[in-house]
Amino acid sequence: MERNTYDVAVIGLGALGSSTLWQLSKSGKRILGIDQFSPPHTMGSSHGETRITRLAVGEGMDFVPIVKRSHEIWKELESQTGTTIMTTTGGLLFDSGIQSWAKHGSEGFFERTVKFAQEGNILYEIFDAQELRKRFSEFNLEESGKVYYEPSAGFLRPELAISTQLQLAAQNDAVIKTHTKVLGISPISSGGVQIQTNQGTFEAAQAVISAGPWVKDFLPSFVKTQFKICRQILHWIPKKGKAFELGKTPIFMWGYDSGPEDFIYGFPSLDGATIKVASESFVERNHPDTILRDVSEKECEDFIQNKIGNRFNHIEKKVVQSKVCIYTVTSDSYFVVGELPDFPEVLVASACSGHGFKHSAGLGEGIADKILGKKPRFDLEVFGWREY
Repeated sequence: MERNTYDVAVIGLGALGSSTLWQLSKSGKRILGIDQFSPPHTMGSSHGETRITRLAVGEGMDFVPIVKRSHEIWKELESQTGTTIMTTTGGLLFDSGIQSWAKHGSEGFFERTVKFAQEGNILYEIFDAQELRKRFSEFNLEESGKVYYEPSAGFLRPELAISTQLQLAAQNDAVIKTHTKVLGISPISSGGVQIQTNQGTFEAAQAVISAGPWVKDFLPSFVKTQFKICRQILHWIPKKGKAFELGKTPIFMWGYDSGPEDFIYGFPSLDGATIKVASESFVERNHPDTILRDVSEKECEDFIQNKIGNRFNHIEKKVVQSKVCIYTVTSDSYFVVGELPDFPEVLVASACSGHGFKHSAGLGEGIADKILGKKPRFDLEVFGWREY
């Protein structure tokens, strides 16, 4: 008969959950991972073939040591498994040179990125629109524009990262339960956590909730208000000729006005025939289960007209594929890593606020260390609960 008692349970096995599970599995303790789907999957926040990674994180200097450690872990993973999870292409950050722009709660995002690159001893260049055209003819930046270029930036393969970490966790004897929906969690009088699921009841001394946009299902009402669920759309657009060559053209981020949605980012696609480009939306949605997963023709047309415009060369102005993913956002776009109020056996690790994947490997290691009573490499207290 299978034992249903564990030292630590991880609920939600996306970017952060898979990383935390793998790191915990190295401890030799009895570790359980639970997911309502079969990760990697297309229902949450960690799909769509690529995610940007960069070291000078304009959202805040608190994030820089985490992403630096994440790069080390991705390389360790690649060496251990022979997979290619991270591709270094360099990264471009564009600014109009006219109006400062904000991203993820950070005003003056371009200037902050430069500042953190300097403070973090991260190699970078600043150049103008004319130099951009010489190096990368794919982009039409206005003459007043300026460019930040970071050679260490690139992209991650999120589905491969998740599946690889889950495989390694299983090899370390972590028990993984997929298609297992958590219906509720409750404290055990003698200490620990009881987890009710559609596949039976499990018990653990401690639990980590890394359920992405489903995190609100596990939170008391006064905490739920700290999280906002937002629908995001990813688009694939045909490219022409040898432009946007995979591995050569940098990833890019482009703030063109002062609003939080006046922003696009993108990559050469893995298929070699398209570019993947997306914007960001911060319209609140009720629940991830009710989010519209289809993308309308009008949404595609609006994206081409209002977001793509004349900003790119060597593309066809049409959308050939779109996908929907989800952000879970706090008002200051910081992460939340902290015990549930009045339930210290449960650690919430969520609200990646649209910039979490690049940090997930290092943050998962830090969370595992915290759970196991070790001192994390970096300060997790800055991601505690806040009064918003």
